Amino acid sequence: MDKELTYHFTGIKGTGMSALARVLKGAGYQVQGSDVTDHFFTEEGLKEAGITVLPFDPDNIHEGMTVICGNAFKDDHPEVVRAKELGLTVTRYHYFLGELIKKYTSVAITGSHGKTSTTGLMAHVLGSLKTTSYLIGDGTGKGVEDGEYFVLEADEYREHFLAYEPDYAIFTNIDFDHPDFYHNIEEVFAANRKFAHQVKNKVIAYGNDPYLQKLKDEVDVWYYGIDNDDFDIVAKDIVRNTKGSHFDVWVQGKHYGNFSIHTFGQHSILNSLAVIGFCYLEGFDPEDVQEALTSFKGVKRRFNERFVEDMVIVDDYAHHPSEIKATIDAARQQYPDKAVISVFQPHTYSRTLALLDQFAEALDKSDAAYVCDIFASARETDHHQVSSQDVLDRLTVPHAALDLEDMTSLLAYKDAVILFMGAGDVPKYAKAYEAALLENGHTDKELSDDDH
Repeated sequence: MDKELTYHFTGIKGTGMSALARVLKGAGYQVQGSDVTDHFFTEEGLKEAGITVLPFDPDNIHEGMTVICGNAFKDDHPEVVRAKELGLTVTRYHYFLGELIKKYTSVAITGSHGKTSTTGLMAHVLGSLKTTSYLIGDGTGKGVEDGEYFVLEADEYREHFLAYEPDYAIFTNIDFDHPDFYHNIEEVFAANRKFAHQVKNKVIAYGNDPYLQKLKDEVDVWYYGIDNDDFDIVAKDIVRNTKGSHFDVWVQGKHYGNFSIHTFGQHSILNSLAVIGFCYLEGFDPEDVQEALTSFKGVKRRFNERFVEDMVIVDDYAHHPSEIKATIDAARQQYPDKAVISVFQPHTYSRTLALLDQFAEALDKSDAAYVCDIFASARETDHHQVSSQDVLDRLTVPHAALDLEDMTSLLAYKDAVILFMGAGDVPKYAKAYEAALLENGHTDKELSDDDH
């Protein structure tokens, strides 16, 4: 990499692209980018980093640039065409990142669920202990000149993570997802197996996952889990309450430390275990690790809370049945005396069709469920094979469709938790609900964007 060059990001507002741009800027490189003019939440972080964002235009491309193109854009994009005409280097996000991490001791976090939360936790803990650069799937990125470690979220979609050869990798689970690319869970596992074989040092994997157990005779792997002495990293004597969770950690049969976390749900304990196991392997003092864990408050769009009167409004990225279950579990732990109401926006037709029964099973764990229209991804066409009504038809808890223009049904709830879940634009439903609350005489008790 050359600090004399300008790195131009075509599609810079994408979560991964914006994070990578911030990493390079923080590490002392010249960075700019372009995108559509529509507002996207990553713009604030780019502005804070002092990164210029331009409208798409081939005239943005000049000599002395390397162009990094987002995976959402094809090679016929006008900026890419111009770059090639000028003989500039053009690369893709994941290939560039794969080369960048070779300069560091790198740890990649992958899995069908929990990638972003675990990457955010790892970045926070490791960043509290050593100089660390990181890239998180929520659009957050930080670059440090002469940093020792690099933490990255490794996405399995279209096998993009096969561009990486990290020193360590954490596998949180393997589940069937992205049915627009993978045909079945065996294909998902095959991609993960390839990635595991590319890890240079050690794999850290969730021990209760039957697919991840298949790796034990193929790669150098340590398994983590709860109350199972057959695993290498084990949480025992767990206490869960409204303040978080408290547990002892044993590593290969030896007591490593006593830990407390202020995040909720069993998945938060498992995410912490994976990070703690890595810290053990790198020789960190458990007391220092505990101090870092205590100050972690979460990542963007993962159980982010706002409070209006007696209502708790939660925005969460959960868009797969397993993630919905985890979000409901976290709400039950933190608010055991409140009703938990789910508002779910299905994301992509292919995922909704493939997992209809599983979505209903997950949403049935709430006290009532409301389903929005399917968020249509730009990469899919509606073939009218599935709709949100198909999800509703399978529910057994009280349920109804939810229209953005009518929040009347949600206004009936008092002293409850409303979970707005989805990977699309479901936050606009949360904002509409909050506005309706205030319009109907509620007072704004606490408008807090703090992550919990």
